[in-house]
Amino acid sequence: MQNNQGQGISHATGGSKVPQGLQERVPQGLEESLPNKVHDTGSGTGRQTHALNEGEDSIVPKGIQKAVPEKVERALPNKIHNTGDE
Repeated sequence: MQNNQGQGISHATGGSKVPQGLQERVPQGLEESLPNKVHDTGSGTGRQTHALNEGEDSIVPKGIQKAVPEKVERALPNKIHNTGDE
């Protein structure tokens, strides 16, 4: 059974090089952050943007939003890249 962090099941929709037991123990967000060639969750590049409105609330190109670490995104002012953080 899946908990509120997505643990308890695997979220892979394709192949995975991650052992099944580990897939079931890690949070869903960690699974989705892995490249699909390692652990295919069907989530595109395996990276996500943390800007609101699926990245539309940002002037930063989506490719860059998805390539940089989350802490870099959250360090930007909301008028440039709105993550909703205060």
